[in-house]
Amino acid sequence: MRPLTRRLLTAVALTASLGVALAGCGKKSDTATADDMSLGNPNAKVTVVEYASASCVHCGRWNNEVFPAFKAKYIDTGKVNYVYREFLTEPVQVASAAFLMARCAGKDKYFSVIDSVYHSQEEMFTTGDYRGVLLRIAQSAGMDEAQFTSCVTNEKSLKDLNARVEKYQASAKITGTPTFIINGKKAGGEDGGEQSLAQLDAAIAEAEAAAK
Repeated sequence: MRPLTRRLLTAVALTASLGVALAGCGKKSDTATADDMSLGNPNAKVTVVEYASASCVHCGRWNNEVFPAFKAKYIDTGKVNYVYREFLTEPVQVASAAFLMARCAGKDKYFSVIDSVYHSQEEMFTTGDYRGVLLRIAQSAGMDEAQFTSCVTNEKSLKDLNARVEKYQASAKITGTPTFIINGKKAGGEDGGEQSLAQLDAAIAEAEAAAK
Protein backbone atom coordinates (compact mmCIF):
# COMPACT_ATOMS: atom_id res chain seq x y z
CA MET A 1 0.00 0.00 0.00
CA ARG A 2 1.34 3.40 -0.84
CA PRO A 3 1.24 5.79 2.10
CA LEU A 4 -1.41 8.44 2.37
CA THR A 5 0.43 10.84 4.63
CA ARG A 6 2.37 10.17 7.79
CA ARG A 7 0.01 12.38 9.74
CA LEU A 8 -3.01 10.56 8.39
CA LEU A 9 -1.57 7.17 9.22
CA THR A 10 -0.85 8.39 12.73
CA ALA A 11 -4.32 9.74 13.09
CA VAL A 12 -6.14 6.76 11.71
CA ALA A 13 -4.21 4.42 13.96
CA LEU A 14 -6.60 5.59 16.63
CA THR A 15 -9.41 3.96 14.68
CA ALA A 16 -7.78 0.62 13.97
CA SER A 17 -9.24 -1.24 16.91
CA LEU A 18 -12.69 0.00 16.01
CA GLY A 19 -12.61 -1.53 12.57
CA VAL A 20 -11.99 -5.06 13.77
CA ALA A 21 -14.71 -5.82 16.26
CA LEU A 22 -18.05 -4.45 15.19
CA ALA A 23 -20.16 -5.50 18.06
CA GLY A 24 -22.67 -4.00 20.43
CA CYS A 25 -26.19 -4.32 21.60
CA GLY A 26 -29.25 -2.28 22.31
CA LYS A 27 -32.28 -0.71 20.67
CA LYS A 28 -33.22 2.52 18.90
CA SER A 29 -30.60 1.70 16.27
CA ASP A 30 -32.83 2.96 13.47
CA THR A 31 -33.50 6.39 14.93
CA ALA A 32 -31.81 8.95 12.69
CA THR A 33 -29.64 11.55 14.40
CA ALA A 34 -27.98 14.81 13.37
CA ASP A 35 -24.75 12.87 12.79
CA ASP A 36 -26.34 10.63 10.18
CA MET A 37 -26.22 11.10 6.45
CA SER A 38 -29.60 10.37 4.95
CA LEU A 39 -31.65 10.50 1.78
CA GLY A 40 -35.36 10.42 1.14
CA ASN A 41 -38.41 11.29 3.16
CA PRO A 42 -37.58 11.71 6.88
CA ASN A 43 -41.27 11.19 7.66
CA ALA A 44 -41.58 7.94 5.72
CA LYS A 45 -43.12 4.98 7.56
CA VAL A 46 -40.08 2.89 6.75
CA THR A 47 -36.50 3.73 7.69
CA VAL A 48 -33.69 1.69 6.16
CA VAL A 49 -30.37 2.05 7.96
CA GLU A 50 -27.27 0.78 6.19
CA TYR A 51 -24.10 0.25 8.21
CA ALA A 52 -21.26 0.30 5.70
CA SER A 53 -17.57 0.90 5.23
CA ALA A 54 -16.07 2.82 2.31
CA SER A 55 -13.32 0.20 2.06
CA CYS A 56 -15.69 -2.79 2.17
CA VAL A 57 -15.91 -4.49 -1.23
CA HIS A 58 -19.30 -6.02 -0.41
CA CYS A 59 -20.61 -2.54 0.39
CA GLY A 60 -19.15 -1.32 -2.88
CA ARG A 61 -20.79 -4.08 -4.87
CA TRP A 62 -24.17 -3.37 -3.25
CA ASN A 63 -23.77 0.33 -3.92
CA ASN A 64 -22.83 -0.18 -7.55
CA GLU A 65 -25.27 -2.96 -8.45
CA VAL A 66 -28.33 -2.61 -6.19
CA PHE A 67 -28.45 0.92 -4.80
CA PRO A 68 -29.44 2.68 -8.06
CA ALA A 69 -32.63 0.59 -8.38
CA PHE A 70 -33.29 0.81 -4.62
CA LYS A 71 -32.95 4.60 -4.77
CA ALA A 72 -35.29 4.93 -7.72
CA LYS A 73 -37.91 2.68 -6.16
CA TYR A 74 -37.87 3.80 -2.55
CA ILE A 75 -35.84 6.97 -1.94
CA ASP A 76 -36.82 9.07 -4.93
CA THR A 77 -40.49 8.20 -4.38
CA GLY A 78 -40.42 9.17 -0.70
CA LYS A 79 -41.37 5.68 0.46
CA VAL A 80 -38.23 5.19 2.54
CA ASN A 81 -35.98 7.26 4.76
CA TYR A 82 -32.51 5.92 3.97
CA VAL A 83 -29.82 6.42 6.61
CA TYR A 84 -26.15 5.66 5.92
CA ARG A 85 -23.91 4.98 8.91
CA GLU A 86 -20.14 4.80 8.76
CA PHE A 87 -18.20 1.78 9.95
CA LEU A 88 -14.53 1.03 9.57
CA THR A 89 -13.15 -2.11 7.96
CA GLU A 90 -9.69 -2.89 6.62
CA PRO A 91 -7.87 -1.02 5.30
CA VAL A 92 -9.13 1.22 8.07
CA GLN A 93 -7.09 4.24 6.97
CA VAL A 94 -8.76 4.19 3.57
CA ALA A 95 -12.27 3.99 5.03
CA SER A 96 -11.45 6.77 7.49
CA ALA A 97 -9.99 9.04 4.85
CA ALA A 98 -12.92 8.45 2.51
CA PHE A 99 -15.49 9.29 5.19
CA LEU A 100 -13.60 12.38 6.37
CA MET A 101 -13.25 13.55 2.79
CA ALA A 102 -16.94 12.97 2.03
CA ARG A 103 -18.00 14.99 5.08
CA CYS A 104 -15.63 17.81 4.13
CA ALA A 105 -17.27 17.91 0.70
CA GLY A 106 -20.54 18.82 2.41
CA LYS A 107 -23.91 17.13 2.87
CA ASP A 108 -25.00 17.95 -0.68
CA LYS A 109 -21.98 16.09 -2.10
CA TYR A 110 -21.55 13.42 0.57
CA PHE A 111 -23.29 10.58 -1.24
CA SER A 112 -21.78 11.39 -4.63
CA VAL A 113 -18.30 11.29 -3.06
CA ILE A 114 -19.00 7.95 -1.36
CA ASP A 115 -20.38 6.63 -4.65
CA SER A 116 -17.17 7.67 -6.40
CA VAL A 117 -15.10 5.90 -3.74
CA TYR A 118 -17.07 2.69 -4.20
CA HIS A 119 -16.70 2.86 -7.97
CA SER A 120 -12.94 3.40 -7.53
CA GLN A 121 -12.35 0.55 -5.08
CA GLU A 122 -11.02 -1.81 -7.75
CA GLU A 123 -8.56 0.81 -8.97
CA MET A 124 -7.40 1.54 -5.42
CA PHE A 125 -6.97 -2.09 -4.48
CA THR A 126 -5.31 -2.97 -7.79
CA THR A 127 -2.85 -0.10 -7.92
CA GLY A 128 -2.40 0.53 -4.20
CA ASP A 129 -2.53 4.24 -4.95
CA TYR A 130 -5.13 5.04 -2.30
CA ARG A 131 -4.06 8.63 -1.82
CA GLY A 132 -3.97 9.41 -5.52
CA VAL A 133 -7.44 8.02 -6.13
CA LEU A 134 -8.97 9.72 -3.10
CA LEU A 135 -7.31 13.02 -4.01
CA ARG A 136 -8.75 12.81 -7.52
CA ILE A 137 -12.22 12.23 -6.06
CA ALA A 138 -11.75 15.16 -3.67
CA GLN A 139 -10.72 17.40 -6.56
CA SER A 140 -13.79 16.36 -8.53
CA ALA A 141 -15.85 17.48 -5.53
CA GLY A 142 -14.20 20.91 -5.57
CA MET A 143 -11.35 20.50 -3.09
CA ASP A 144 -7.71 21.24 -3.81
CA GLU A 145 -4.84 19.10 -2.52
CA ALA A 146 -4.22 21.29 0.52
CA GLN A 147 -7.88 21.09 1.51
CA PHE A 148 -7.89 17.33 0.98
CA THR A 149 -4.80 16.84 3.14
CA SER A 150 -6.16 19.11 5.85
CA CYS A 151 -9.46 17.27 5.77
CA VAL A 152 -8.16 13.70 6.10
CA THR A 153 -5.70 14.65 8.86
CA ASN A 154 -8.12 16.70 10.95
CA GLU A 155 -7.86 15.22 14.43
CA LYS A 156 -11.20 16.60 15.63
CA SER A 157 -12.98 15.11 12.63
CA LEU A 158 -11.27 11.79 13.28
CA LYS A 159 -12.33 11.85 16.92
CA ASP A 160 -15.89 12.64 15.82
CA LEU A 161 -15.77 9.66 13.43
CA ASN A 162 -14.52 7.43 16.23
CA ALA A 163 -17.30 8.69 18.46
CA ARG A 164 -19.92 7.86 15.84
CA VAL A 165 -18.54 4.35 15.39
CA GLU A 166 -18.44 3.78 19.15
CA LYS A 167 -22.02 5.02 19.44
CA TYR A 168 -23.19 2.66 16.72
CA GLN A 169 -21.33 -0.20 18.33
CA ALA A 170 -23.20 0.52 21.55
CA SER A 171 -26.60 0.73 19.88
CA ALA A 172 -26.67 -2.09 17.32
CA LYS A 173 -25.41 -5.65 16.90
CA ILE A 174 -23.27 -5.27 13.81
CA THR A 175 -20.87 -8.10 12.97
CA GLY A 176 -20.02 -7.10 9.41
CA THR A 177 -20.80 -4.75 6.58
CA PRO A 178 -23.04 -4.06 4.89
CA THR A 179 -25.83 -4.59 7.38
CA PHE A 180 -29.33 -3.27 6.80
CA ILE A 181 -31.81 -2.55 9.58
CA ILE A 182 -35.39 -1.90 8.48
CA ASN A 183 -37.64 -0.31 11.08
CA GLY A 184 -35.47 -1.81 13.77
CA LYS A 185 -35.27 -5.33 12.29
CA LYS A 186 -32.03 -6.62 10.83
CA ALA A 187 -32.39 -7.85 7.25
CA GLY A 188 -30.84 -11.23 6.51
CA GLY A 189 -30.75 -12.43 10.09
CA GLU A 190 -28.20 -11.68 12.79
CA ASP A 191 -25.27 -11.82 10.37
CA GLY A 192 -26.76 -9.17 8.08
CA GLY A 193 -24.91 -9.04 4.78
CA GLU A 194 -25.67 -7.93 1.27
CA GLN A 195 -29.33 -7.84 0.34
CA SER A 196 -30.74 -8.10 -3.16
CA LEU A 197 -33.48 -5.72 -4.21
CA ALA A 198 -35.97 -8.59 -3.99
CA GLN A 199 -34.93 -9.32 -0.42
CA LEU A 200 -35.25 -5.65 0.49
CA ASP A 201 -38.64 -5.53 -1.25
CA ALA A 202 -39.90 -8.27 1.03
CA ALA A 203 -38.47 -6.74 4.19
CA ILE A 204 -39.81 -3.27 3.36
CA ALA A 205 -43.26 -4.67 2.54
CA GLU A 206 -43.27 -6.40 5.92
CA ALA A 207 -42.26 -3.19 7.67
CA GLU A 208 -44.91 -1.20 5.81
CA ALA A 209 -47.60 -3.69 6.82
CA ALA A 210 -46.50 -3.57 10.46
CA ALA A 211 -46.51 0.24 10.41
CA LYS A 212 -50.15 0.52 9.32
